[in-house]
Amino acid sequence: MPAIDVTDVTFQSEVIDRSMQTPVIVDLWAEWCGPCRTIGPILERVTDATDGKVVLAKVNVDENPGVSQAFQVQSIPAVYALKDGQVIDGFVGAYPEHVIEQFVQSLLPTEEDLQVSQLLAAGDEASLRAALELEPANEDVIVALAELLVEDGRAEEALQLLARIPESERTRKVAAAARLSQKPADDFDHQLTVLLDQVKGDDEARQQYVDILELMGPDDPRTAQYRKLLTSRLY
Repeated sequence: MPAIDVTDVTFQSEVIDRSMQTPVIVDLWAEWCGPCRTIGPILERVTDATDGKVVLAKVNVDENPGVSQAFQVQSIPAVYALKDGQVIDGFVGAYPEHVIEQFVQSLLPTEEDLQVSQLLAAGDEASLRAALELEPANEDVIVALAELLVEDGRAEEALQLLARIPESERTRKVAAAARLSQKPADDFDHQLTVLLDQVKGDDEARQQYVDILELMGPDDPRTAQYRKLLTSRLY
């Protein structure tokens, strides 16, 4: 895959968002930088050899001060590897080709990574449990399996599974669905209105109220108002 020229405007979509699926190498360079002209072709050649498994994004620091500031660039060439939206490795300066090749190779998925991806894509319980054996703390696998368990009426098992990893926006939503699966709340407005009178002294009612808000999500225009009502009732 050819290198991508990235700007301040396209950085989010071409680098951050893309890195959620594929490792992205960011090459910060400028026309006047001699070492940049040395390692640039090497980076392009080595990443191109991965057949799209690693993507190279080139950023001209003179034309894109926003990206430069984000990386706190003090000298170039500066090269960073991103995965899942986070910088995981990098180097500053010119290095020989064999070092750069090792840098790129370290980003390629392992056989285990590929196996987990295949099992996750299959999506059935047996495949997800096999993936969990390989990577017991993989959030994607745990969330997918927990969602399946909730659909199958095994809410407690789903909650125990979710407790194995740190809480996140994704896990909170699935956990809320698990807890509410035993107390369906199809009419959210009615349920929240009733629960609001109980949240002050009833931990279970308060948890149910919060769970319903999690399921409604931030895009529901009612969520913010109900959160304000909860805060005013509690404090």
